Amino acid sequence: MKKTIPGDGPVTIKKYANRRLYNTETSSYITLEHLAAMTREGRDFKVIDAKSEEDITHNILTQIIMEEEQRGQTMLPVPFLRQLISMYGDSMQAMVPGYLEASMDSFRRNQQQFKSAVEGAFANSPFAELAKQNMAMFEAATAAFKPGSEPGAGNPVPRPGAPASAATHASKDDEIAALKAELGRLNDKVEKLGS
Repeated sequence: MKKTIPGDGPVTIKKYANRRLYNTETSSYITLEHLAAMTREGRDFKVIDAKSEEDITHNILTQIIMEEEQRGQTMLPVPFLRQLISMYGDSMQAMVPGYLEASMDSFRRNQQQFKSAVEGAFANSPFAELAKQNMAMFEAATAAFKPGSEPGAGNPVPRPGAPASAATHASKDDEIAALKAELGRLNDKVEKLGS
């Protein structure tokens, strides 16, 4: 997923003693938010200490995760953190980074394959609009189950084929039933595509 656009390798970011980050590609000072955005865009970068030339990319990425977690964007559940901490110093510690990286790669591939399968199943057909609604409903359903989200928060989930205003009048039971039915149909379609 790493990509570089202008140069032949990762963008070099220098961190100075005053904690400022300098992007050597754009010749400008940046923030951790800029680095987080670069990461989401798939841009590869390397952060080095301006004085010692030491590679501190790992420390900076960990700092970005900590800031995201503090803002309420929690993705790392407490049991996972406890398990991860318990692996430090364990005889299996050397295997953990490779396992976590492979697991995340697999998760991302499966997520992309599912999205592509659903979108491709309806491309250039009269059902394209329905597929878009189904994806929106699926994303709304997964967002509802993310840690820290409140039940009923955000946009209501429309029923397939129903106008957006009808979703505001539907009861929670109807919405849940519609979600379950639609997820079942999507699962069937994905299984058929995989056969």
